[in-house]
Order: sequence, then C-alpha cells, then structure tokens
Amino acid sequence: MAGTLELVVMGFIVAVVFLQPEFGISVLHKKYSRLRNYSKMKLIPKVPSIVYPPVPDEVRLSLDEIQALQERGQDPETRAGLFQGDMALTNEFYKYWRVGLRWDVFPEKLWPNNTVPYIISPLYDPDDYVTIYTAIRTISFMTCIKFVPWNGKTKDYLLIWPIKYPKGCWSFVGKFGGPQIVSLQAPDANGPNCLGNEGRAIHELLHALGIFHEQSRADRDRFVKIHLDNVIPELLVNFDKQSLDNTTYNFEYDYDSIMHYGKYFFSKEKGKPTITPKMPGVKRLGQRKALSKTDCLKVNDLYGCLTKNIFYQRKYYTICQNLGI
Repeated sequence: MAGTLELVVMGFIVAVVFLQPEFGISVLHKKYSRLRNYSKMKLIPKVPSIVYPPVPDEVRLSLDEIQALQERGQDPETRAGLFQGDMALTNEFYKYWRVGLRWDVFPEKLWPNNTVPYIISPLYDPDDYVTIYTAIRTISFMTCIKFVPWNGKTKDYLLIWPIKYPKGCWSFVGKFGGPQIVSLQAPDANGPNCLGNEGRAIHELLHALGIFHEQSRADRDRFVKIHLDNVIPELLVNFDKQSLDNTTYNFEYDYDSIMHYGKYFFSKEKGKPTITPKMPGVKRLGQRKALSKTDCLKVNDLYGCLTKNIFYQRKYYTICQNLGI
C-alpha cells in the first residue's frame, strides 16, 4: 500500500513538473529535504528486530583481491588497502579487470529486481546510524533501487559494518553473493572517518550496486591527465583504466561524480596533483557530498530504470536533473 501511495505521489510530482514546472520542482525539493532530516529518537527504534549474523572483525581477502596500499595521509576511503583504494574484487572480477569489466558477461552481479536487502550494524552510534540510513534513503529516492531491511531469510544481502581489518571505507563491486560487507569505519582517534556525511556512504553503496570509479573509464584520457610521476610508485595500479572492450556508460565524463578521485589522491608529495582536468574551467575533481546528476542517471540506466517505460524515464530524468549536484 505504501509503495502504491509513493508511486501515485511521485506520478503527481512528475506530472506537475511538466505542467507547472516551478511548483512541481519545489514539491520535489521539499520531499527530498524531508527524507534527509530524520529524528534520531524516532529512527533508531525502527531498526528491525532480527538476530544479527556473526560478523568477524577481520575479512580475509586473497592476494588477487587486495593490493597492499600504504597509509600515507590519503583520503579516508583509500585507507582500506584494496584495489583502487576502496574496492574489493573477487578473483573472477580481477581476472577480467585488465580487459575491462563487461556487464553482459556478469549479469549476476546486478541485484535482482533492483532490490538490495541490508543490515546496519548495531555498533554504530545514533548519529552514524542516521548518516548511513540517510545515504540509503537518498539512493532509494533518486533511483529505482529499493533498499529493504534484511528479513533474516534472504541469501544475498549487505552487511554495513565497521570492520576492523582491512580498516576503512570499502565495498565489493556489484552483488558478491551471500552476506556482503560494506565497511564504513566510524570516526575514532586512530582510524579513518567514513561517516562525516552521507556522501562517503553513498560512494561505497554505489560500488556495491556495481559502479566503478569514474576516472577508470576507458575514455578518461580525453578528459583528465594522470600524473604518474607524482603517484606513490607502489600505488600506480589505482590509476589503471578499463579497456574499450568494456560496456561503457551512455553518459559523458563526469568531473563532479561522487565516484571520481580527488586531485591529490595517492600523491607521493603534498601539493603535487596526481590527476588534473583537461577541460578548461573545471576547478573541482570529484566530491563526497551527494550524487551528481550523472551519478544518478548512471545507476538508473544500469538497472534499466530509464528504459522500463515513459513514466519511469520522465520520473528519474526529472529527479536526477533537479536533485543531482
């Protein structure tokens, strides 16, 4: 019933956007604003009353799945010691990375029925829980992905957990199968903070949905210059790119993507950029605040939301264009 009501409400909003653009967009922004302002006291008691599965403090990853990164004051998401900083790849994925990942080869890596069961660890304090929940609700609102609390029975689901090793913010790419960890480190005196805002949580959740880093695109050299001389030598792998054989996105390169590296990621010396834009006038590379317009469209495109029917197409184009940064 709730789903039907939301569909009717969103249908009304999309219709109003076309008939009375200023009023319709205002309603859309108000609805979006409400989902981002949760009361901690009202939200926390709604955590599903389920038996949490046993979660180890450490996650064992094979040599093919992990690249030994050093902690040298990098952005928190690069602290995990994983491929491209925050992505854990299965052996199957890693084998195909050099020739480019093809989604037509790996359809099983997409979440079926656009539905992602999840558990948020009870170890998070209320502020961090709300940050993670806001990230989940934001993706659900802006795309046709449905995040649903795990019912204790579904085989495949996300475990959003503050894993102690590898410590940091990281995720497997796409559906891994079984309980699948998304590591979001809560802030502490000795470790990285993945939860300063919901942007970092959104970044890792997009990896879990199957989205790679923007600057790894096969066509990236048309848009950015990689300064390999400024990169920590043992971390050069983080600037590998996909091949032209890869099934690429149907959108232009996105400098504002929440999935794009920053200008100084993996730099061996402070002030030396590792990646700079080729497009005149571009001042910022990447951000960890919110979905960009193109991030939003990519997820919707990957999961068939833009081709399902004209209503879905108009709905999600409207949302992405008006709520994406």
